[in-house]
Amino acid sequence: MDTLFHTEPPKPEAEHFVRVAVERRVELKDPASDGLTYATEHPLEVGQRVEVPLGRGNSAATGVVVAAGSEDLLAGFDPKRVKYIKAVLGSPLTPELVELGTWIARYYVSPLGMTLSSMIPAAVKTDTGRKREIRLELAGDPKAELPSDTKLTPTATKAWQAITKLPPVGWPMTARTLADQIESRTVAPINRLIKAGLLREVEHSHVRARTGESDAVFDAARELTPTPEQQNAINGIATSFGTFTTHLLHGITGSGKTEVYLNLIEHALTQNQTALMLVPEIALTPQTAGRVQSRFGADRVAVLHSGLTAAQRNSAWASILDSSAQVVVGARSAVFAPIDRLGLIIVDEEHDGSYKQDQVPRYNARDVAIKRAHMNSCPVVLGSATPSLESWANATAGMSKLWSLPSRVGGAALPKVRIVDMFEERQNYADLHGGALPHELLAGPTLERALQRTLTNGGQAVLLLNKRGLAGFIGCASVSCKWALECNHCSAKMVVHRFGSVPQGGYVRCHHCNYEQQLPKSCPDCDSKLRQFGAGTQRAEEVIERLTQSMPEPCRLVAGDTLVRVDADTMRTGRDLFETLARFSRGEIRVLLGTQMISKGLDVPNVRLVGVLSADTALNLPDFRAGERTFQLVSQVAGRAGRGEYPGEVIVQTFEPEAPAIELAAHHAYTDFANQELALRQNVGLPPVRRMARIVSRDRDLAKAQAAAAQIAGDAESIKDEFGLRLMGPMPCPIERISDHFRIAVEISAPNSINLQRAMHVLRARGVLLGDAKTAIDVDPLALL
Repeated sequence: MDTLFHTEPPKPEAEHFVRVAVERRVELKDPASDGLTYATEHPLEVGQRVEVPLGRGNSAATGVVVAAGSEDLLAGFDPKRVKYIKAVLGSPLTPELVELGTWIARYYVSPLGMTLSSMIPAAVKTDTGRKREIRLELAGDPKAELPSDTKLTPTATKAWQAITKLPPVGWPMTARTLADQIESRTVAPINRLIKAGLLREVEHSHVRARTGESDAVFDAARELTPTPEQQNAINGIATSFGTFTTHLLHGITGSGKTEVYLNLIEHALTQNQTALMLVPEIALTPQTAGRVQSRFGADRVAVLHSGLTAAQRNSAWASILDSSAQVVVGARSAVFAPIDRLGLIIVDEEHDGSYKQDQVPRYNARDVAIKRAHMNSCPVVLGSATPSLESWANATAGMSKLWSLPSRVGGAALPKVRIVDMFEERQNYADLHGGALPHELLAGPTLERALQRTLTNGGQAVLLLNKRGLAGFIGCASVSCKWALECNHCSAKMVVHRFGSVPQGGYVRCHHCNYEQQLPKSCPDCDSKLRQFGAGTQRAEEVIERLTQSMPEPCRLVAGDTLVRVDADTMRTGRDLFETLARFSRGEIRVLLGTQMISKGLDVPNVRLVGVLSADTALNLPDFRAGERTFQLVSQVAGRAGRGEYPGEVIVQTFEPEAPAIELAAHHAYTDFANQELALRQNVGLPPVRRMARIVSRDRDLAKAQAAAAQIAGDAESIKDEFGLRLMGPMPCPIERISDHFRIAVEISAPNSINLQRAMHVLRARGVLLGDAKTAIDVDPLALL
């Protein structure tokens, strides 16, 4: 435990002390320490946010109280020399969340203060949208006789008689509201009642926020009769209420996992418990929230996601704190909702990589949800059509309970998936169009015919290309010149984008540091023309619109109207995305083209065609999870088709039609893929067979980055045998430089989580793992780029 001392004359001896985790990168002498000790004139509670003096200069810093008590927190230090806190800023965290944050800080090797700070939304810290006003309440029993010395005017007497007849609900209320209730034209008689001591003024505060319009677009108010498979899962999971149990709900797309969730939430509410439901993408939030709100009532459901305004987020947080909301639905950070009496946690699409935070603390919300369920002795349900291999391995090993939904609700069949070899498609293109091949074929003849057939029959389509922009490679057209445009600040190619006001109709952007510049007119080395490859969604939008112009009139699409692109460039806010999905649900948009934002959860019955423009986008990345991600992406987007009365069709375009991830996804064969992939991981000792941590040293000076990584690797080597570690590195990251910082990685794996944690804490105690800007520590990493 570290203690800060006064440099000023001490205050009188304190009786109350707290430990505070400051919201800065503070490395304490003892890595297991959970804060700095301060004195306080009044008792404080764990979870309160405070302002404290820090360092010799007593600079103001904010932090969270993680322990409160008396001299037992001093560990022998002189209480007269301990600094006093400066101010109390509020109570945004519950003691349970402080305990959870402490676990996160230790497991993910991150500073405790920064961890706790990240759990509190910025809108809650600033109390955005809170309004304070004076309201009135009754000073005593309205039915009691008035004191003999009470003197009231006739109008005040009449007002008091009317007030005594009001129902007991609705208090406290403003003077104007009360006047309206008793049908008084003015508040003058009410003011006289205040002076007479019959009414009492109290300060009331509440968060005022605009109500969201789009959350209830996707309605599920009607209760459906569960299928036998659904009922089996519902009954089995319900028996575990009141105990910590992990359940994996493996259901194919369209099998009704959401209905299972809703039934389980209802079960929790009937037991006077609350429920927390996580969804991975902001795209899924309006659909899921709409279904939960329509089933249980909007006033009982709080929604948390990045698409909310600051006031809306603060209002939702307040409704959870005061227990008016019994169900919380939200994306990754909703796992920190201050919900009480927690009886159920659901993690939908548990495999999704967006549950992993890419900044300090680098937590995985799925794993944090499991830990929180353990702390609250309640079940946690992990749902997915394509579970992560970690969750699948736990289920098959008996560490969690597996429930299967092998059939679609209503007996609908899974869509037929056709793998299309793009080498053959290029040969067939000339036969269909009678012209030269484009240098990059985005929609082959098979997909083109399927799209025309779908649009002619009045259906809708979803087209996936998991890459943004016009082109991901800009290089010289000359065979003898090897120039290619790279970012000046990163070891990465620039991506071409088009914006109407930019000269030449385009600019280039780095997707890692966001550096932008104008698209060059010609090669700077030989002045030859430039060529572009690696088309993204912006190019695909142009190609699909142009392609449909040669089709019959009912099939012709208009970009931005009947053909809409969904990616990070077009969907700038959550509201943009929600409104686009609502338009697609209503049939106003006929074709939705986008990145992985549209691959999950979208349930529109009229989607009859799904086209994967390139299944190879992530397949050949230098990451051992590339095959797993490809299988999940293809499987998930394929599941958007055929959810209504019309059969679905899926076209998967690829240059590697025999790749196991693509071939097995086309056959909806998750179990076969998972077993094959787990066997491969077993042979080479990769997660989930072993546990991994990745440490990246970053510096503008390459030699310094290499030296820091070498020291980490050297210390890890010295404890390798003690903890059964395996080391890789130091080695340059696949993207060696980002934002002018060189990146050198060390990967450490251990036979289990316990050994990995012990090894990491030994390295932290030695001072080689610092929570600073030059060291990125990622426990259980999902990406290795």
